[in-house]
Amino acid sequence: MDNYVCNVCGYIYNPGHGDIDNDVLQGTAFEEIPDDWVCPTCGASKDDFSVEA
Repeated sequence: MDNYVCNVCGYIYNPGHGDIDNDVLQGTAFEEIPDDWVCPTCGASKDDFSVEA
């Protein structure tokens, strides 16, 4: 599974860690996160993320 980076603030979503504070369990692929999830650092939408190079 790929890591995704927020194009606004640089936060990296790592599927191995998930986003426990926002009910995204470890092992959840970015594509499986609900569409209304936002960056936990800056509040950007999923559309503002891209695959980490």
